[in-house]
Amino acid sequence: MPAALEQLIRTHAPVPVADAVRLRVFLCCVPDPRDRRGRRYPLVALLPAAAAGVLAGARSLVAIGEWIADAPRWALHALGFPPDPLTGSVPTPHPATVRRFLARLDGDAVDHAVGAFLHSRTDAPHPGPAQRPALRAIAVDGRTLRGSRHGDRPAVALLAAMEHSGSVLAPRQVADKSNEIPAFAPLLNPLELTGTVVTADALHPRHEHGAYLRSRGAHHLAIGKKNHPGLFETVRTLPWRDIARDHYDRTRAHHRMEIRRLKTAAFARLDYPGARQALQVVRWRREMDTGKLTIERVCLITSLPPGEATGEQLAAWIRVTGTSKTCCTTCATGPSARTTPRSAPPTCPA
Repeated sequence: MPAALEQLIRTHAPVPVADAVRLRVFLCCVPDPRDRRGRRYPLVALLPAAAAGVLAGARSLVAIGEWIADAPRWALHALGFPPDPLTGSVPTPHPATVRRFLARLDGDAVDHAVGAFLHSRTDAPHPGPAQRPALRAIAVDGRTLRGSRHGDRPAVALLAAMEHSGSVLAPRQVADKSNEIPAFAPLLNPLELTGTVVTADALHPRHEHGAYLRSRGAHHLAIGKKNHPGLFETVRTLPWRDIARDHYDRTRAHHRMEIRRLKTAAFARLDYPGARQALQVVRWRREMDTGKLTIERVCLITSLPPGEATGEQLAAWIRVTGTSKTCCTTCATGPSARTTPRSAPPTCPA
């Protein structure tokens, strides 16, 4: 994360009001792709206006420009568009101007700015006087942006780091789903990882990832499956029947009942960098409508030493890792049906 954004996070304490104004402060750190000559509309007005258009339902670059052109005067004032000193009216950019501006914008820089803004709004957990510092959990996962596929161009794939509280910290666009593995370390490089727990799905329990996290002072919590046969068999064949249960959870929602049992086993040495414990989660799910019963066993590894986290904490982190997809701060936009192929940008930004 750029130093300017880190300074903004430290200086802007979480407040429940004026979020739109504070977002504009973070967007000032986004580099302007336009030439200095002819900048009629400020970047800190165009970017919030585009975000407001997407929130209002715009699903294409043309629709964003049309929303800005039709916005009321009070909304344009709030977004930062300067009024005309003679007439008092607020001029708005042409939809083509908005489209060209968004097509040239650095999407990763916008992601970092919005992620820093969301991170500044979250309250960090404060331990009590007799407690150790609370661990911060970060989930790493990838997903494909809905609506980003256009013609022969594949959909946009993103790898994102998100706090378990819901704030997206660092989205990163990758060429395709197979590039999630090499994008793991570059995604986390700008973040402060000391004292954190990074959770990931079955694609990322790789030796280089574990060594990278331990070198950054972070702990890992990863799911093991058959794509890593040696590690998976070592954890799966443990005498789990003889190991005491650490956590039990029973929930009933969405017309089904779920029971989760968590067990942990300490290791003196495990064939994975820094691994200290193996975990097993057994989930019983019964559909209330059909009565169908599903039993699922999940094996995990973590570098957390025994006693570093409670069974309840581990179960909560595993639940986010195994069932939730990382949401991203970006939204896919594409040419609408009214956009001709000649006027459409060659690539649609995220």
